[in-house]
Amino acid sequence: MKIMSTYLPILIASIAVFSVIVIILAISGAKRNVQAQNAGNGKGNRRNAQKSRQNIIRDATKKLAQDPHNPQGLIPLANLYYEEQLWDKAYPLYDTMLSIAVAHPQINSQEAALRQGICATKIGKYEEAMKGLIQAYKMAGDSFEVNFYLGQCYYQNKDYDHAIPLLRKAITINKEIPETYRFLGMALYSFHNCKDSLPYLKKALDITPDDKELLFCMADAMNETGRGEQALKIFMHLRPDPKFGAKSCLSAGIIHTGQNAHEKAVQDFEIGLKHADAPLDILTNIRYRLAHEYLQASDMSKALTVLKEIQSTSPGYKDVPALINRYSELNQNSNLRTYMIAGSSDFTALCRKIVSVYYGKAYVKILDIQATAECTEIQTEVETPKWEDSVIFRFYRTNGSTGELFVRDFHARLRDSKTGRGICFTSGVYTEEARKFIEGRPIDLIDKTGLIKILNKIDTKMPAVPGV
Repeated sequence: MKIMSTYLPILIASIAVFSVIVIILAISGAKRNVQAQNAGNGKGNRRNAQKSRQNIIRDATKKLAQDPHNPQGLIPLANLYYEEQLWDKAYPLYDTMLSIAVAHPQINSQEAALRQGICATKIGKYEEAMKGLIQAYKMAGDSFEVNFYLGQCYYQNKDYDHAIPLLRKAITINKEIPETYRFLGMALYSFHNCKDSLPYLKKALDITPDDKELLFCMADAMNETGRGEQALKIFMHLRPDPKFGAKSCLSAGIIHTGQNAHEKAVQDFEIGLKHADAPLDILTNIRYRLAHEYLQASDMSKALTVLKEIQSTSPGYKDVPALINRYSELNQNSNLRTYMIAGSSDFTALCRKIVSVYYGKAYVKILDIQATAECTEIQTEVETPKWEDSVIFRFYRTNGSTGELFVRDFHARLRDSKTGRGICFTSGVYTEEARKFIEGRPIDLIDKTGLIKILNKIDTKMPAVPGV
């Protein structure tokens, strides 16, 4: 009895452990059986679905081979492809159904019209989509899908005036579809309603922050509505982007130019030209503005290089041929460059030198200098071995034609000041009327050709004439 009492607890524990193991094995086996059964059912369901799909296609194909307008063939096949989002296969079926719906009452005209439009939109056939969607709108004008897809088609066809109210209505019906905000924002922006577009563009960007087109359009809308600083930050962020980088560089450069930040504008435009695959019209605009920035910095050599590139890629663009002619000449003649584009102090200094060489070895004393936005005048006394007189030199910096009115004004100035003679310079030409007016009057007219001859006599290092 002592032995039994000693081993009884051990025996009971062993039986309990064995029972637990048996239960665990049974449960595990049951789970495996369930999993195997489920797997079998899944495969069976897939096989059944595939078989059902094949049956639908086979039966429909057979019926349509005999009659392409057979609704019993068209409806199940079109619905199958639509549910599988095989838009290119579903589209022609719904298009056929739409055209025969009047003669076949078993076809749901509203559904066929809407789905024809949706399928056509999905595959980019926007003109074709309008046929179904307009018909669907007549039957279900308060449907979100009808308003959304019809609005989208109008947008893609650039008919923003019709797209906007449809997309607005779609949002009032369903505010949860992100794409609606994108299309409405873009439609308003493209319709040049930048202020109204901003809330929708921002909402769309909150949902898809990596959409670079939305980001660029929002920045451009900001810039158009007086928020240039905010827009500038976005444009500069987008400068490296392969698709929107060139346009962003152009916009950033224009803003910097307006701020007189010319070095930054040059940087923007130079980065923009690195996007060699950008549209030619964008690159040409960038080059044109960059050339003007180089001219602003008096870097004529770089400006001419860019202008000649424009001429080779976009012949006759704006005033590029005239600019090339003008600045090629200026680039070769430093005195002419000073006369034409230098600051007022350098220009006045050059005019004094012109005065000093005009009469050869004469003694010239400057009495007065007057500079206005229109011209610069130098009043002098000139003494030569043969004569002496008071002379007023007038200098125009225009490239165009100087007419009779300007010469009459100069003659009146000579008469009022009792000056003996007047010499009038221009970097352009004089009209025939102006030249006729001076006949018999003490005025000499010096056009660009004569001016260059005189400028060629001037040493840039020679001192200016003494006087005022």
